[in-house]
Amino acid sequence: MALLAFIVWLAFSLGGALLNPALGSSLASRFAEWGRTHGGASVVNWVENEWYSHHPPPVGGKLPKGEIRVPSSNATVVGSTVPHLPTPAALVPFASPALPGEGEWSPAGRRVDGVPAVYVTTLRPDAVHTSYVVGIAWMDTKLLSATLYSGSWIPGGGPWPDTAPVRPHAARSLVAAFNAGFLMSDANGGYYSDSKMVVPLRVGAASFVVYRNGTSNIIAWGPHDRVNSDVASVRQNLDLLVNNSKPVPGLAPNSTSKWGVTVGNAVYVSRSGLGVTANGALVYVGGPGLNISDLANLLVRAGAVRAMELDINVDWVNYSYYSPSTPKGFASPSNGRELVNAMTGTPARYFDSWWARDFITMSARATSGKARS
Repeated sequence: MALLAFIVWLAFSLGGALLNPALGSSLASRFAEWGRTHGGASVVNWVENEWYSHHPPPVGGKLPKGEIRVPSSNATVVGSTVPHLPTPAALVPFASPALPGEGEWSPAGRRVDGVPAVYVTTLRPDAVHTSYVVGIAWMDTKLLSATLYSGSWIPGGGPWPDTAPVRPHAARSLVAAFNAGFLMSDANGGYYSDSKMVVPLRVGAASFVVYRNGTSNIIAWGPHDRVNSDVASVRQNLDLLVNNSKPVPGLAPNSTSKWGVTVGNAVYVSRSGLGVTANGALVYVGGPGLNISDLANLLVRAGAVRAMELDINVDWVNYSYYSPSTPKGFASPSNGRELVNAMTGTPARYFDSWWARDFITMSARATSGKARS
C-alpha cells in the first residue's frame, strides 16, 4: 500500500512538474527543477556538471548574421527639459577586430517624454569564444522607476500585489522587465517586499534595494542597514560580484559553488547580472556561454561600480523591452523584444499568470516638460 501511495504521489508530483512551463521550457529543465526541490539537488548538480564539462563552448567561430545589433538611428537628445542621465559612451569590445555595431548603443523600448530611457548593445564576451554574443542594457534611473515583482514560487509567501501577470495599469508605463535571482534555497540571502520578510536578510549579501519612490541601488547589506519606511523591497543573491569598479577577488574557475550551485563555475552557461554605475544608472548583462569572470568583466566594462549576479541557466536568463506604438500605449508581448536572440521565454512570460518566479520591472516615471531629439 505504501509503495502504491508513493507511485501515485510520484505520478502526480513529477507529472505536474513536467507539464508546468514555470519550471522551464524543456522537459529536461522541468525535471531538474523538480529534482532540486524534492531532495535531489546534489544528483541534479552532478549530472549537469558532468554534461557541461564534456560539452565546453567552441573556441573561435563566427556569429550568425544579425546577432550583433547595428545602431540604426540617432538618439541624441538636444535641449530637453526632462532630467535624464547622459547617453552612455560606446564600449570597447573584448574581441578584435570589432564587428560592425559591436559595443555601440541603440535606444530601445518606450521613450519617456521623448527621451530614450534604455539603451542596448551586443558584443562577444571574450576573445576566445567568438561564436557567442551577449547583451547589455543601460537604464536611466532618472526616467525609470524599479519594481520587484514577487512570484508564487519564488519567493512564495504571497499573495502579492505585484506579481505576474503584469496588469494593464502597469503595462501603460512598462519599459523593460528582466529576471531576478536564484531559488531562495540557493541565493544565500533574504527577501523582503510588501512589508513581508519572507527570508531574513543576510549581512554581507549582494542586495538589490528598491525604495518607495522608485529609486534603487545595489549594495552589500551592512550590519547597520535596516528595512525602514523608505524601503519597498530587498532582493538578495549571493555576494557582490563587482565592487569599487573591479571584479571581486576569488573568481577562479575552481570556485564551483559560490556563483551558481546548479552549475559549476568552471562551466560556461547562460548567466545574468545587474550593476549600478557611478551616476546611478542600472546595467543588465545577460547571455549564453559565460563563466563568472566573463560576467564580472562585462559588468565592469559597462560601467558598474557595484554589481551582483542574478539567475543563471538558459531557461531563466531573460531581458525584454517593450515599444508600444503610442507614448501611453500598453506594453504587451506583441511589442516586446528580447535583448539577444538566444534568450528563451519570450517577452510574454511576464504577462503569463503561470509565471511563478520573481522579476524586476522598469517603468516610466511621471515627468513634466518637453524634449527635443
